[in-house]
Amino acid sequence: MLEIKNLTKIYGDKRAVDGLTLTINAGEVYGFIGHNGAGKTTTLKSIVGILQFEEGEIYIDGKSIKEQPLECKKIFAYIPDNPDLYDFMTGIQYLNFVADVYEVSQKDREERIHKYASAFEIEDNLAEMIGAYSHGMKQKLAIISALIHNPKLILMDEPFVGLDPKASHILKEYMHEICADGGAIFFSTHVLDVAEKLCDKVAIIKGGKLIKCGTMDEVKGDESLEEVFLELVDEGVDANV
Repeated sequence: MLEIKNLTKIYGDKRAVDGLTLTINAGEVYGFIGHNGAGKTTTLKSIVGILQFEEGEIYIDGKSIKEQPLECKKIFAYIPDNPDLYDFMTGIQYLNFVADVYEVSQKDREERIHKYASAFEIEDNLAEMIGAYSHGMKQKLAIISALIHNPKLILMDEPFVGLDPKASHILKEYMHEICADGGAIFFSTHVLDVAEKLCDKVAIIKGGKLIKCGTMDEVKGDESLEEVFLELVDEGVDANV
């Protein structure tokens, strides 16, 4: 579903991402963890085509994000860590705008908007201006807009920040549902206990370099994910990946 091959992104003299190679398969919830500035957001922005990168290649469902960006963007959805929505629109206007971009039929969009807005408990707020929304409500709207075209791949940067416990639980259920239907999830998070319970696989990045990846059991062994993460980051020793 998603292949990252030798991804390298350089800012001045700094390699923000340095030779990253990862494969996320259909059906997988894949966690991406690292300290602040490790390269997580840069990686995600490179995958979705926001950032150009100096070396490597990224394939989404076999298509190159460099060579076939529009075809790739039809396949995935991206939820950034701080959703930049259009404050001058109402919630329903924004969702219909996104549905129009992805050519979602009227029937499908109505069904999906009702399903997701009801689940995240913002259906009664969709007539309000987005500028009046709280951060949590904006996060919910961004999630709904990402789900509305039924993407094969969803990329998320700290998706649980700002969500209340119920909304977090609902998002986790939808993540599993998407993967059960053959989709894939790749997301960054600092909430390691959530990642440990939720993810099939996990990758740990430090200083732009991958230091550990694999199934959750392979990565953490008999320890907790938090213990393994702290050991790898504190020791500064590259582990076998």
